[in-house]
Amino acid sequence: MATGSEEPRLRVIWTDPVTSRKGYAVIDRMVNGLAGGGTRMRAGVTLEEVERLARTMSYKNGAFNLPGGGAKGGVDIDPHDPEARGMLSRYVRAMTPLYRSGWGTAEDLGVTQELLNEVFAEQGVGMTVQAMLDRSGDAAAAGRRVAQGLAIKVEGIGLADVIGGYGVAEAAAAGAEHKGWDLKGMRAVVQGFGSMGGSSARYLARHGAKVVGVIDVNGAITNPNGLDVEKLLASRNAHGEVDRKALGRDDKQGSGDSWLDIDTDILVPAAIGDVLTAANAGKVKARMVVEAANIPTTDEAQEILFKRGVVVIPDYVANGGANAWWWWTLLGVIEADADQSFKKVHDVMHETVKAMLERADRQHVSPRQAADELSMHNLDQLASTLGEDASGAQLKAVTA
Repeated sequence: MATGSEEPRLRVIWTDPVTSRKGYAVIDRMVNGLAGGGTRMRAGVTLEEVERLARTMSYKNGAFNLPGGGAKGGVDIDPHDPEARGMLSRYVRAMTPLYRSGWGTAEDLGVTQELLNEVFAEQGVGMTVQAMLDRSGDAAAAGRRVAQGLAIKVEGIGLADVIGGYGVAEAAAAGAEHKGWDLKGMRAVVQGFGSMGGSSARYLARHGAKVVGVIDVNGAITNPNGLDVEKLLASRNAHGEVDRKALGRDDKQGSGDSWLDIDTDILVPAAIGDVLTAANAGKVKARMVVEAANIPTTDEAQEILFKRGVVVIPDYVANGGANAWWWWTLLGVIEADADQSFKKVHDVMHETVKAMLERADRQHVSPRQAADELSMHNLDQLASTLGEDASGAQLKAVTA
């Protein structure tokens, strides 16, 4: 059976015939002939980055007992570039054989779900999770559930755009509960204020945490007495940038590089990868890091933080609520309903974080090592039961 150290199943390097820029796709492993993982668009994205993210997706599916392996796509262009949309559409066309043979994808850094839906429709691929729909036993019914789920708005924002951040806040709540801390009143700093960071800040605040800092591409906004998160959220543009005219009288502005200087109990990196490194891990003031972004902490930084006693909730656990929500909705584990979605994420996130932290304490290892072991064990069990390659059997709702 596959292990966390094996080579990925497939690596693809694609050259755009128009811009000559590169696109990448990696299938880390498959379970029941399926692999899931988003598609990102970022100038400078590399094959190595996409490969690491694909492995993370395998762990993410294993952590929540989801019946698929991990995959990832990456397009090397700035999403603001006028050529970006056309390149993404051509990339989707080129990757169509992978989508049809088992890769289901979704939004990621620099790519909204709405944009992906548009380009998939243009290329006649179907839905971005068509591979899963085709194996569900009733593709039409599964497709309706997903479409209905994507249409749900929560306070004017799509459920798909808030459920991930809700899960991050619940991961923080579960971590605090395990440590005997009261999340209410704890200070939080959120680095990144897009859909994941913004909703993480919203639901942390609703847990009673005091959000004392948020960082967007234009810098840091701080207030030791707590920011008005809802006001800042309402002022964001499509790229997650806060309108500085919305700042309160006591809010302060600083450089984006100052995010580790802010006194806080909870640190939520919610933007790009590798922002916590061996060079700056010693500056972390928080007692808990909740990884909302994918791979925001290097291996060296993980080790430093563990030795310092900082609790780190790994990315694929903390931000796994959105991915799990897709699967649960598609498989009919939950209906396309906001209340059911929030309850399911709450319950499973608390169970998963509790099991991870209890194992880490018992074995005297880091939460990430404990989570890696649990996740890969679960994925190996799923592969043993369902097979790695498609067997023709209907995709089962094993997450129920």
